[in-house]
Amino acid sequence: MPTTDPSPARTGRMPRFERRVLGGSLVVAAPALLALLLLVVQPTQESTLRWTLLAGAVAITVALARWQYRRVVFPLYTLAGLLEALREGDYSLRGVQGGVLGDVVYDINALAERLQKERLEFEESAHLLGKTLAALDSAVFVFDEQHRLRLVNPAGQRLLDAERHRLFGLSAAELGLAGLLEGAPDRVALHTFPGRSGRFQVRHAALRSGGRGGWLLVVNDVGRVLREEERAAWQRLLRVLGHEVNNSLAPIQSMAGTLATLAARDPLPDDWREDFRSGLDVIGNRAGALARFLTGYGTLARLPVPQRGPLDVRELVGKVVRLPLAHPGDRQVTPEEGAPLLVEGDADQLEQALINLVRNATEAATGEVRVRWRRRGERAVIEIEDDGPGPPPSENLFIPFFTTKPGGSGIGLALARQIAEAHDGGVTLTARDDGKPGALACLWLPTRPESASL
Repeated sequence: MPTTDPSPARTGRMPRFERRVLGGSLVVAAPALLALLLLVVQPTQESTLRWTLLAGAVAITVALARWQYRRVVFPLYTLAGLLEALREGDYSLRGVQGGVLGDVVYDINALAERLQKERLEFEESAHLLGKTLAALDSAVFVFDEQHRLRLVNPAGQRLLDAERHRLFGLSAAELGLAGLLEGAPDRVALHTFPGRSGRFQVRHAALRSGGRGGWLLVVNDVGRVLREEERAAWQRLLRVLGHEVNNSLAPIQSMAGTLATLAARDPLPDDWREDFRSGLDVIGNRAGALARFLTGYGTLARLPVPQRGPLDVRELVGKVVRLPLAHPGDRQVTPEEGAPLLVEGDADQLEQALINLVRNATEAATGEVRVRWRRRGERAVIEIEDDGPGPPPSENLFIPFFTTKPGGSGIGLALARQIAEAHDGGVTLTARDDGKPGALACLWLPTRPESASL
């Protein structure tokens, strides 16, 4: 920070206050020195004159000492007042610069400005922190080294079902939170609070502030989030289930009514057998479609835990593309050659996932379907590329039973993603990134560590 007064260390001059003290001291000593000089020069003066001269010198010296005292002490009073204001947290006072203590006053003024700025920043940060904690759905508790509560946000108050002033100073044991401060620092636990019970994610960590220890405890109600997601999933599933079931039941109900009307006619028409046969065929076909739909639902709901083992992606892809089930309609499925790549997974489940993705591509393609694999970081990526119209603009592609194809079941993509996620991987379906029409399905899995050396 630039200074208005040059520093004595830079100019080589004595500071103004030191010059004032030195000059005033010489002036105070001047009468005594002058009287002593006169006594030395004229030692034969009369005793009365000599004592008069000494008394005058003493009086003048006392007066000058008082004058010097004020000149030295009063600026120090000003300096002490500024320092006292800083000590009391009043950063608004400023000293007049340019006086005998100009350099010191300037530094104190600069310090006061800096402290005032830091206090403003601190207050703004504290206000922002308070607003942030108030907006959090997670309950936040801060305890001191004796495990007594020092800070809680509104979510924590609601969890404990108590007002803030009744909580401060209580120990973690008194609040029923002592058990949450023990064990793993990040875990999910069942717990009953005064304001709520259920499944919570609990995180705690050690703190240190002002040379003292403390504890931070964050409690998040994951049960509520899971319930909301579960409710949304059920709503989506019921919409699809209702649509598919109605698609089968409506023609069954209609045909059953038609056959009942036909059977009530007397006499029966000559072609009643053919009408009954065709009506029963419609009922049987729609009942079979409904049975297949429910079977597909059961496949998704009862997917077993994968039995993992070492798999070579190259061999897995080669086996899938040779299966007639993977390329209906005589579409050509061409695997691009790649290096061996090991993953850990269930061969049967991953084979089924790839069959679903390849079938989806061959049903959409007008020509060739290409399959390739590669290592991308710590992932083994399998890509299936087709030249069809591309994926539809919908966010429901992986929703069970959602389909845009006539006669489609809506199971393939959902089952492929479920299998991949059970292997800690994933599936995506996007438009091709080379500017050509078509879709790119990507299935990725974690690689085995030894696959890097193959």
